[in-house]
Amino acid sequence: MTSIVCQGCGVTIQTENPDAPGFAPSSALEREDIICKRCFRLKNYNEVQDVPYQDDDFLEMLHQISETDSLIVNLIDIFDFNGSFIPGLARLTGNNPIILAGNKMDVLPKSVNPNKVKDWLRKSAKDMGMKVEDVFLISAAKGHGIEELSAAIEEIRKDRDVYVVGTTNVGKSTFINRLINRTSGVKDAITTSYFPGTTLGFIDIPLDENSSLFDTPGVIHRHQIAHYVSDSDLKLITPKKEIKPMVFQLNAKQTLFLGGLVRLDFEEGDRSSFICYVSNDLPIHRTKLDKADDLYRNHLGELLSPPDKITMKQLPEMKPTSFRISENKTDIVVSGLGWVTVPEGPVSVTVHAPEGVKVSLRESLI
Repeated sequence: MTSIVCQGCGVTIQTENPDAPGFAPSSALEREDIICKRCFRLKNYNEVQDVPYQDDDFLEMLHQISETDSLIVNLIDIFDFNGSFIPGLARLTGNNPIILAGNKMDVLPKSVNPNKVKDWLRKSAKDMGMKVEDVFLISAAKGHGIEELSAAIEEIRKDRDVYVVGTTNVGKSTFINRLINRTSGVKDAITTSYFPGTTLGFIDIPLDENSSLFDTPGVIHRHQIAHYVSDSDLKLITPKKEIKPMVFQLNAKQTLFLGGLVRLDFEEGDRSSFICYVSNDLPIHRTKLDKADDLYRNHLGELLSPPDKITMKQLPEMKPTSFRISENKTDIVVSGLGWVTVPEGPVSVTVHAPEGVKVSLRESLI
């Protein structure tokens, strides 16, 4: 018997085990577009069910691409480049050419120069060991840049298959839905959601008689804050429109709270600007460093929110990381949440973030 694949997430449909991936009731097999129960709940009720896959299972699936002769479109989240870059992707995909597509361009401030962002992405990818054929900036949600990228894919692939790869929550399914809609007029061919890990297997979309476009499972990066917060908090911290940077003039021994998820202590240095690039829905509070512990202890989940009650139950302990920033304009990046730009040093800061969430420095994006 030929196996049936879920049109939403790409996993093989089965009718035996309701707790395993791909379950659908027998009655669902009579429909024209067959989707599993998980995708049905996600599409109609915005409910997400966990699946018993390990992170390495997804990387193993991606490794199969190295045995093909194809074009790779690596989708990254411009807002969360550090969190959405896949280290060693070239090793997983073999000698196949890679196009780097920076998604969610629409959330960056309009004052940002697109060419500078492209150069920054190309340089950052090269510094991390990935050579790319070309770089494109797009907004899958708004449709910006899709036509230009689509034309480049067609030119570079030379009738080969195309694999779209990226981390969870980077917008792959939305991007592919855009491409399919543009070329064939079909809408929402693949399940999309805010939630990490929507696609569970390779989804095969024919491009012509001899080649296909494949949506691949999102690689899970546990260092992104998305994996530690509730669904409602995730919606709050995920930017949906252009970010309005918030500028704070701080003296040494002052603290910024990004909601109650991250705390930044300005330990030493002259009075300085701290420019916050986070979701417009994330409240930021300033206080004195000597009052920060009490504020956190007494007001977490209230004045300092998110986190909500669900997130508070599952959020790891806060772990401090200290940095000394010299003269250059530098971004302090919290994986999956955003970044704080320090225009000039020298300053010393300590960032408190949930243990497991990556905090790093980089050359300023903006």
